[in-house]
Amino acid sequence: MAGKIAGALIAGMLVAAAPAMAGNSLVAPGSKVQVAKSGMSIRSDGEWNKLGRRLGPNTETWTIDGDELNDVTFYGGIADGLPIFREVDKKNRPLPRVSSTMLVTDIPTLFETSYRIAYDTPLMKIDTVEPTSFAGGKGVRFTYSFTRPNEELHRKGEARAAVVGGKLFLITYEAPTLHYFDKTLPAFRQLADSAAF
Repeated sequence: MAGKIAGALIAGMLVAAAPAMAGNSLVAPGSKVQVAKSGMSIRSDGEWNKLGRRLGPNTETWTIDGDELNDVTFYGGIADGLPIFREVDKKNRPLPRVSSTMLVTDIPTLFETSYRIAYDTPLMKIDTVEPTSFAGGKGVRFTYSFTRPNEELHRKGEARAAVVGGKLFLITYEAPTLHYFDKTLPAFRQLADSAAF
C-alpha cells in the first residue's frame, strides 16, 4: 500500500514538474561552469539539467531527476539589502535582507525565515548548523527539513554558505526524504566541494 502511495506521489510530482522544465539546458559531466551570474564556479562530475526558472535575481537551479524530486540551487553573490528570494508580498510580508556584515551563523536563520515567508510554510526548521570551509573560506553548513503547503511529503535539505566581499553565496540541496534525498546527496556534496571563486 505504501509503495503504491509513494509511486502515485512521485508520478504526480513528475507531471507537475513538466511545465517548469521549459528552457532547460544540459550541464555536461566534467564541465566547470560559473553559476548564478556570479564569480562562483562549480565543477560537475555527473550530468545535471539546468532549469530555466529562477527563484531570485542571482539564482540558478539544477536537477538530475526533476525539480520536485531533487534540486540544487546556487545563490550567487546576493548583495547587501537584497532578499535571497523574489518578493511575494513586499508590503504585508517582506522578506528579510542580506547584510554585508552578517556572520555565517546568521545565514541559516535568514534562510529559514525567507523560506517560511516565500513558500508560505510554517513547517520548516533548521536541524543542524556547523562551521565548514566553503569555496576556500570560512563558511557554514546546515541541514533543514520541511513540508510544503498542501503536501504530506517530507523533504530534507542541506546547504553551504559564506559571505564573500560583503555578498552572500549559498548552495542548497533539497529532495523528498523518501529515496531521493539519500540518492542524490553525494552528487550535491561533490558540487559544493568544488565551489571556487
